[in-house]
Amino acid sequence: MENFEFEQCEYGKGMETAIEIIGLKSHYGDMEVLKDITVSMPKGKITTIVGKSGSGKSTLLKHLIGLLKPTKGEILIGGKDISVLREEELNEVRKKMGVLFQGAALLNSLSVSDNVALPIREHTRLNESTIHIMVHMKLDLVGLSGFENFYPSQLSGGMKKRAGLARAMALDPEFLFFDEPSSGLDPVTAAGLDKLILKLRDVFKITIVVVTHELPSLFMISDHVIMLDSGEAIFAGPLDELKTADDPRIKMFLERRPEEETYSPDDYLRVIAGD
Repeated sequence: MENFEFEQCEYGKGMETAIEIIGLKSHYGDMEVLKDITVSMPKGKITTIVGKSGSGKSTLLKHLIGLLKPTKGEILIGGKDISVLREEELNEVRKKMGVLFQGAALLNSLSVSDNVALPIREHTRLNESTIHIMVHMKLDLVGLSGFENFYPSQLSGGMKKRAGLARAMALDPEFLFFDEPSSGLDPVTAAGLDKLILKLRDVFKITIVVVTHELPSLFMISDHVIMLDSGEAIFAGPLDELKTADDPRIKMFLERRPEEETYSPDDYLRVIAGD
């Protein structure tokens, strides 16, 4: 497996950059959803991508894992611009990535152990006894030892997320991406998952990117924060700097203040009536 080359990250002295986005623009049809985004993400740290609904967080994540191609710009992962790679080249980069999707995306027809084993069987030629050991290690890592023969329908929401995380870790990735990991979880379970994310950073030195709108998770796990608003990156830097930022949009988000109403009730009635 080749080693990626990293440059120094802008915001932290001596910090290496794992992912760099330069002039990224993206459209859905005629609508521009990402507007000239230029940010970097440090190696071996947790970067959270935050912002209100519709700000472009999930779209940015889809670009980072190669599910979408940008209208313009570069996405450098380990120095390689994945936006211009051929599919087979992109798949080689993806082997270094683990992804936990919002709903865990487990295959309901497979047991937990077979879900975790799937990428190992797909991308390696290891024998089954070795795969069994690897699966056991990954499930133990996420606190699911003993649940190998369970099926997704038999798991709670938090356990499904942990099983999905075990699968994302199956090939020992260099990069780990989370899409709203705390979505649908109670506060205690969500805090446990946050603690697990911190453990992965500290033990394995993985570069982790988390899309979230959960303030408790933002404050608990973030080393570096990127905040989007209407497709623009309005902040990129350490968590402590986010907390003291003067931008009213950032303050509104962190203080959970609602936006001012654009329409009065009479305005809504006129819209419904077609006036």
